[in-house]
Amino acid sequence: ELEQNLRAAPDSSLLRDILRETILHPLCVKYPPSTTYRRCFLTELIKKHESTAAEPLDELYDTLADVLKEEESTQCYKNYLLPTGDCVTLSESTAMISGGTTGLITWDAALHLAEWAMENPEVFSDRTVLELGSGIGFTGIAISKTCQPKTYIFSDCHHCVLRQLGENIHLNGFVLEPEVTWSIQTESQGQEVEAKNCQTPKLIVAELDWGSVTEKQLVGLQPDVVIAADVVYDPETILALIGMLQKLSTCRGDRKAPEVFIASTIRNPDTYHLFQAELDKVGIRWQIIPAHGNSNFLYDVQPNVTILQLFI
Repeated sequence: ELEQNLRAAPDSSLLRDILRETILHPLCVKYPPSTTYRRCFLTELIKKHESTAAEPLDELYDTLADVLKEEESTQCYKNYLLPTGDCVTLSESTAMISGGTTGLITWDAALHLAEWAMENPEVFSDRTVLELGSGIGFTGIAISKTCQPKTYIFSDCHHCVLRQLGENIHLNGFVLEPEVTWSIQTESQGQEVEAKNCQTPKLIVAELDWGSVTEKQLVGLQPDVVIAADVVYDPETILALIGMLQKLSTCRGDRKAPEVFIASTIRNPDTYHLFQAELDKVGIRWQIIPAHGNSNFLYDVQPNVTILQLFI
């Protein structure tokens, strides 16, 4: 379709518009995607342009030349446009595994969960949300920008992930106060970055190790909603996750149990079925949430991405 439109265009204005809405867009210039991605994109655009009889566009070749001069980096930016017109900008690793963790990139289930949340904002509106295994923050930032939670608690346990998570929260316009101690983490080494009181929602970043955190440490959280994405991938992780959910259930006191939603990409059916079996074993009921209708983000939509609601 693009090639047909280029052939029909009387001049290079269409190509110039495409270039300025992508690689030369102010957001892309300020927060550039990886050098490899931009090089591949421009190369493909040039191929499509050269397949037509249109005059060459110097600006296109000059832009590619500038990209070719750049050195490859281990970090890049990704910009995700929200239905509201706002965007989530993240600094991500260019490698799937970096610093001994897979938590420095955004995985498909996080995008899937954010899409579902934006279609169901009432689940999060004016409520305290705890995210387990937040990674570098996409789901939480998207929910904070679109669903009006009262408090959003990001959590993870890897120091590199926590550092990147804090930077990404700040990158998206949330004002954070560093060097604040999370009062609930008195028994372990914790990290918290809490928003100023004038900000809605209040944001907290907490170091949370599912295996070592105690019920006493969790009492102060009192979440109304608990979510997680792409955390069901390893039998040991599954047992720690279920143990964490049991601790949250035990320490809630007289409060209503939080609603729990876990999004997963089913890479290994045996592992996923083990998760369901372990939930059954400890008496945690679950149900599959119907697939949502819209796909707001460009990613490899897979039929094996699903969301479970758990009843703890």
